Amino acid sequence: MGKKKKVRAREGGKKARAKRPGSKKYKMYSIEDNKLAKKRVCPRCGQGVFLAEHKNRWSCGKCGYTEFKKKN
Repeated sequence: MGKKKKVRAREGGKKARAKRPGSKKYKMYSIEDNKLAKKRVCPRCGQGVFLAEHKNRWSCGKCGYTEFKKKN
């Protein structure tokens, strides 16, 4: 087994909280006619799954569906 990491206590005996990047859910929606609309949704999985945006494609993390971006 691996070594355990030592947890350093802050003042007052509480553990230091891990710093994580914030969520960017606001980028997944757009406003159309005063209503929220989802930008990219997987056509196979349905409304609950977004497509992740990469440099040259959009892809679904659940089923692997991929749409390639068109070059100008």
